[in-house]
Amino acid sequence: MSFLSDSTTCQNRPTPNFLVVGGGGSRESNEIALEKNLLYFQRTLRTFGYNPAEAIVFFANGNDGGATIRYIDRLGQQHFKSPEIPHLRGGATGENLDRWFGEMASTASRRPLFFYFTGHGLPQSLILWGHESFTVADLSRQLDRLPRETPVVLMMAQCYSGSFADFIYQGGDRARPLSPQTRCGFFATVASRPSVGCTPLIDEADYRDYSSSFFAGLSGVTRTGQSVPSADYNGDGRVSYAEAHGFAKVDEQTMDWPISTSEAWLQNRATEADRDRIFGGAIATLLSTARPEQEYVVNSIVSQFNFDRQASLVENLSTLPESEVSDRVQAAYLMRLQMELVNIGMEAKLRAAGDAGAIATLDRLLNCESGSWQ
Repeated sequence: MSFLSDSTTCQNRPTPNFLVVGGGGSRESNEIALEKNLLYFQRTLRTFGYNPAEAIVFFANGNDGGATIRYIDRLGQQHFKSPEIPHLRGGATGENLDRWFGEMASTASRRPLFFYFTGHGLPQSLILWGHESFTVADLSRQLDRLPRETPVVLMMAQCYSGSFADFIYQGGDRARPLSPQTRCGFFATVASRPSVGCTPLIDEADYRDYSSSFFAGLSGVTRTGQSVPSADYNGDGRVSYAEAHGFAKVDEQTMDWPISTSEAWLQNRATEADRDRIFGGAIATLLSTARPEQEYVVNSIVSQFNFDRQASLVENLSTLPESEVSDRVQAAYLMRLQMELVNIGMEAKLRAAGDAGAIATLDRLLNCESGSWQ
């Protein structure tokens, strides 16, 4: 059995290779929201004019007919059912992933790869069916089988997903140089934290998670079919991955701290002195070097808390009533603001320093993150 899809075009665009992996490690952790996330992804493909059959989908136990998806009905009763995902190619196993990457390597395809994972994770690892571990290093080794000219974009929503930002390095090891292959990604939260969204409840109108917001921003359509304001913040006629990521930072009302590869790279370079300087400067001054999607995030959260843009973050926080940050969602929005200000401030510092190598690395990541399905 081959997992390869035919190379097609959509509105004169080469179809990316869409690789979609989801589900829990066992039926007890295989919540119905994970199945519904894949169905929403397929609807999003159709929104862009892509054929969902072109996406390679591996989910949980695959097509063996087992009732492995856990859900709770509106009466509060727990049930299990079989996967009902169109065009499902098989189970979410290391064997299937190895076979798919091997087939891709044999074709020497240079088509872009978009890899979406929705499931569970541990630091530096995805959890596949049967509680099989698939690490950052495993992913890096599989990607190394593809041509260097194949650009790769990850979108991951599992707990500790930010640890996969290290896949940009050779062997997935931050101590080694960048991979020669163009790689970037977007993650529900930072490497040290769990994320939200794996629910057995069936009403999608109540779902609040990073991937729901990311794909709503990217496509302009929520998982329940509602239109959202355009995330084309730079007005170039398309929504980039980075813009969808910015949309999600504001739209997602959860405790998550979303992060991208370029942001993780910048955050890792920030010292305590850098953070003190950034948090002590006027927000409006920092915004003078921000990209449009960054400006949107900062202005949205600043407005949410009625902060003064002419004052610093430190000054604004000193006057913030404790009642306004009484829950984890509000606290998460404040952390997203801090992270965004660090992203902006560290990029400005790096460019002012004139380090050609560091600037080239950042620009490479930003160019990858500015890609789009349009």
